Amino acid sequence: MRSKARECAFKIIYASIFHAEEGDSLRRGVYKSSMLDEEEREYSDLLVASVFEHREELTRILDELSVGFSEKRLFPVDKSLLLMAMAEIRYIEGVPAVVAIDEAVGLAKKYSTEKSAGFVNGVLAAFISGGNNK
Repeated sequence: MRSKARECAFKIIYASIFHAEEGDSLRRGVYKSSMLDEEEREYSDLLVASVFEHREELTRILDELSVGFSEKRLFPVDKSLLLMAMAEIRYIEGVPAVVAIDEAVGLAKKYSTEKSAGFVNGVLAAFISGGNNK
């Protein structure tokens, strides 16, 4: 089940917006509280690493796609979800774009504003239709 792994990765990415250096203690705490198994931890680590490695590129693309909002004006929750889903779509093999989008939209419904799910869905749809997927 990768949903828990994605949720944990989202929390770590979100925290990194406020604390530039994501610490191992934060990661361990998030994983422990979510009771991730080894496979889920590995997938969450892969998502986080993909975002951190490609953050500059993904942020630039996000800035282009979020019409009317610079990436600096996005809610941190939405930005974190978008970066994570974009990294998953672009850099992680074997994950259909529709699955990454659905998971990000579900997390937006859980953690963000009423309108965020539609916004996240729209930006990610533009991302994949613009040839930005694998």
